[in-house]
Amino acid sequence: MNNRRLITNSLVEKDGLFEIDFDQLEKDLVKEEVKLYILCNPHNPGGRVWEKEVLEKIGQLCQKHGVLLVSDEIHQDLALFGHKHHSFNTVNPDFKEFAIVLSSATKTFNIAGTKNSYAVIENPKLRVAFQKRQLINNQHEISGLGYLATEAAYRYGKDWLEELKQVFEDHINYVVDLFGKETKIKVMKPQGTYLIWLDFSAYDLTDERLQELLRNEAKVILNPGSDYGEEGSLHARLNVAMPKSLLQEVCQRIVTTFAKLEVL
Repeated sequence: MNNRRLITNSLVEKDGLFEIDFDQLEKDLVKEEVKLYILCNPHNPGGRVWEKEVLEKIGQLCQKHGVLLVSDEIHQDLALFGHKHHSFNTVNPDFKEFAIVLSSATKTFNIAGTKNSYAVIENPKLRVAFQKRQLINNQHEISGLGYLATEAAYRYGKDWLEELKQVFEDHINYVVDLFGKETKIKVMKPQGTYLIWLDFSAYDLTDERLQELLRNEAKVILNPGSDYGEEGSLHARLNVAMPKSLLQEVCQRIVTTFAKLEVL
């Protein structure tokens, strides 16, 4: 689109979490003459809630090399297990000059059908340019229902949200414990979101065979890891935002299916 090239900066897995290789990131920014950096916070599919210090490093590199930063924070309200989400605009006042923060209440409050989102752009010139592009693309209209639903969610949804987060934490702990005891599936325990990144690389499988087993044997459909780049080979994403009884059935089907396989 618009003759842009996608430059990927692969995350590094360390101690069960995704980390950013900052040396490689700076090399990529310079060598590839990057104009725009897209940040996902909390990260999807890894569930990493980036610490303020990490965001500071990212911002410093973008500021140093004149890179516009777009921060996707749609899961911002779902930091779990005591972790705290830091919106990029709050990290450093100087970063507001080159940052666009995107978010929505739709993920947290399950109102995606209202089709409503928002952008926080502190720099007036950048905000005007963004609005002009919205008009050109006919993306400036909002849903009246979505507007009201978003206001209601943020104004009155705090208690409900706290209960929801407890449910997600319970569901995540269930998956981590079950797969850890009964399978060779490696679970990346998320710090936020209701999404879990599963690693099936301990099994002697291809990506195609992995998906066949999940679909045809376990009778469950997970998001293929390959959808998130070549680094996602032999991985899959599990959504735990469902009733506990259904999640238990899904996980037990997976356990039963992979118990039959020979482990490397």
